[in-house]
Amino acid sequence: MELNHAFSATVGVCTKPGIKPVNEDAVGFYIPEDHLLNTKGAVAVVADGVSTAEAGKEAAERCVSTVLSDYYTTPETWSVKHAVQKILTPLNRKLYNLGNEIHDEARGYITTLSFLVVKSHLAYLFHIGDSRIYRLSADTGEFTQLTRDHTAGISKDQNYLIRAMGMDTSLNVDASVITLDQGDIFFLSTDGIHDFLPESEIRALIEKHPDDYNVACEAIVDAASEHGSNDNLSCCLLRIEQLGLENIEDLNERLTRLPFPPELAPGLKLDGYEVLEEMYASERSQLYRVKHIETGDILVMKTPSQNYCDDPAYIERFIMEEWIGSRVDHPNVVKVIPSQKERKFLYYLMEMVEGETLEVWMEKNPERRPRDLIKLVEQIALGMEALHEKETVHQDLKPSNIMVTPDFEAKIVDFGSVYAPGIHEIFTPMEREVALGTLDYADPSYRFRINTGIRGDIYSLGVMVYEMFTGFLPYGTKLEKCNTHADFLKLRYVPSYNHRDIIPIWFDRALEKAVAIDPEMRYDSLRAFITDLKNPNPEFLKEDIQQGGKKDTLLFWKMLSFVLFGLLVMSLLVSATK
Repeated sequence: MELNHAFSATVGVCTKPGIKPVNEDAVGFYIPEDHLLNTKGAVAVVADGVSTAEAGKEAAERCVSTVLSDYYTTPETWSVKHAVQKILTPLNRKLYNLGNEIHDEARGYITTLSFLVVKSHLAYLFHIGDSRIYRLSADTGEFTQLTRDHTAGISKDQNYLIRAMGMDTSLNVDASVITLDQGDIFFLSTDGIHDFLPESEIRALIEKHPDDYNVACEAIVDAASEHGSNDNLSCCLLRIEQLGLENIEDLNERLTRLPFPPELAPGLKLDGYEVLEEMYASERSQLYRVKHIETGDILVMKTPSQNYCDDPAYIERFIMEEWIGSRVDHPNVVKVIPSQKERKFLYYLMEMVEGETLEVWMEKNPERRPRDLIKLVEQIALGMEALHEKETVHQDLKPSNIMVTPDFEAKIVDFGSVYAPGIHEIFTPMEREVALGTLDYADPSYRFRINTGIRGDIYSLGVMVYEMFTGFLPYGTKLEKCNTHADFLKLRYVPSYNHRDIIPIWFDRALEKAVAIDPEMRYDSLRAFITDLKNPNPEFLKEDIQQGGKKDTLLFWKMLSFVLFGLLVMSLLVSATK
């Protein structure tokens, strides 16, 4: 994840109380020195505590410290916007609650907040209140205000804030994204500066001190004071010296730094591991059972295929598999194991999962019990939730990518198609591979390069559940003949009870919703889907009652099947506890 052409910037800050006895502003920045610079970016932030709120100083300081610390603790796979949302929402709620606690005197924790995250070739701006962010463009030379003040006028000379951190339980933050040019300069300020100092003078002072932005910031603060500022004064300057980008030559050099391993055979030793056997091989990769020579630990080694040794997009995705897998720690997701020694070849290691794939397990158990199936489905869903919590989507869930252990535990394996927005925000000068998944199980939207987020994984789980209970697929073999959106929309779902009469209508309706061709018609959460699989949804039963006519007879038998199905599950659960 390291870049040869790493991001670099010139930064300066200054904050002074001005004529006020207390400085209720806060300002700061952070530029990581490790891989976080690439995956999370650099941050500059300014906040202006509202003096009439009594606790404005504490609110401003809390906001700046939280942004600069908590943002970097969010998963690296999260997008910038998602990470910021996850830290600002509870922060705003905390400030609001603090301001509404019972005190001898009312105290409000209210502050403005403006900050930017510079990541790769983009700047992400977040803003609430009347502090500001400006840009001095390296391309056009224009000095432009990028934020709008959240104020309303009482009179010609007096405004009041209508939006701020800690002001309300709901949070409405302006968010925007702009493309960067090398040499761009960003200026963040509180109203003690920009309400008193013309933009032309701010720009002149920035250009007057190009080599020391701390000096430039202090000069701007002092100039605003001389112009009659009666408020605290704070500002931050950030100039982009080098964007975090690579050219294609740098990219190829980084990705091919480790050579592909040779064809491995039992008995061969590689970086302290002995190859025991080849477990799987395809056009794209190989899996080997290996033993750590010193500890005796049995692991799985995944190696890239020599077919793609000169394909940067393939190599990047292979590297991402390990990186993403190492950031998910859940009993229902296979663990990626860090290598104990410096690697001489490109590969990665995973825990050895004993057992068989769900595909094989279903073949061996044609008369499978509903209780067992539901247990597996719940475990698969828990593993999927662990991925989704990291804002990653598997995109290729299928029975051959689920392991069933001898203890009847399900584990999701293979990260070859995982999509992580946080990674895709990082610019590369090549076209990334688009994972389409496996036709029978993957969201049809993938065929048209449309990412549907977690709804894509819900579709795949729905197809698997349908197959687990019926032995068939919800659209049969018709998917193979679809080439256009119109083709897919013409498909008709085959009710699961057409294959197995015992399946209740409410259960079938849940499956039908999960595998809807239109993503908007699907569940928007795994939990809702699992809940409807385990408990009759009255809305599903109501639909059939309203249809009347010939359906009434069918409904009777399906309702009876539901009762029998429920009794069967309950009896199995009771027997299992004895």
